[in-house]
Amino acid sequence: MTGQDGEMRDLVHVHLTADLPMRANALPFADRVEIKLGKAFPVALIIDRRALDHLEEAIRQGRAGLAAAETGKGVS
Repeated sequence: MTGQDGEMRDLVHVHLTADLPMRANALPFADRVEIKLGKAFPVALIIDRRALDHLEEAIRQGRAGLAAAETGKGVS
């Protein structure tokens, strides 16, 4: 991946949709959770146990932002 000026980008985008297969597996030997996304070209998200609450909070904040934007629509 390259940016506008041919520089390497340091961000990977993975678009999750409602119909994308997602499977979570506990990896107790590693104290992690693995979330597999997709089928043909799967991606695995590996999350340390100590990071689960942080990830959950980030998702909660994102949802709140979407809800606030939705509430703000139509308000002059």
